[in-house]
Amino acid sequence: MRVGGIVLCGGKSRRMGTSKAMLPFGPESMLQRVVRLLGLVVQPVVVVAAPDQELPDLDAKISIVRDRHGGRGPLEGLRCGLVALQPVCDAAFVTGCDVPLLQPDFIRAMIQELSTNDIAVPVDRQYFHPMAAVYRTRIVPEIDHLLSQSLDKPRLLFETIPTCQVPIDRLSRADPRLLSLTNVNRKEDYLSALAEAGFEPPVDSSI
Repeated sequence: MRVGGIVLCGGKSRRMGTSKAMLPFGPESMLQRVVRLLGLVVQPVVVVAAPDQELPDLDAKISIVRDRHGGRGPLEGLRCGLVALQPVCDAAFVTGCDVPLLQPDFIRAMIQELSTNDIAVPVDRQYFHPMAAVYRTRIVPEIDHLLSQSLDKPRLLFETIPTCQVPIDRLSRADPRLLSLTNVNRKEDYLSALAEAGFEPPVDSSI
């Protein structure tokens, strides 16, 4: 089974107040860092952005695709990424651009959990983490069916497609502090993640 990677970065970043993809994170932007970490485990990597979104410079081997329609949520981005990978991959690990503490061992553990299922998703009691999950590229028709009904929540896929719900306690073997599930949504999250990674806040940050 060949597994690629998808990074979704087309969100509005309303709580942060500025583009999370462009935020400085040590010597990289946050998007550059997430792409690099993901690429340590899976190839190829596809970045899915909003139609007119500005992105930092990325390695030439990284594919960039755009949402067909803005404002349709992460399910639209997931669909675009899976379509881009369909010719070369059986499945994809999917993440957002706002998880700069993503752990390669977490990615490997999630891929192993997929087994014969179409989706493997971390779950904390009743809360799913669809942006830290593995999806088979063949599920695009099911996504199109939901989008045709103006439904844009990835969790709706888990109700109709064979899905392995992975308890986060099991994933703590690969990522003891579950840093891979730590999203950076607000200024305080950003500063905390920088400190965790050993970086100082950028002096000229507008955050």
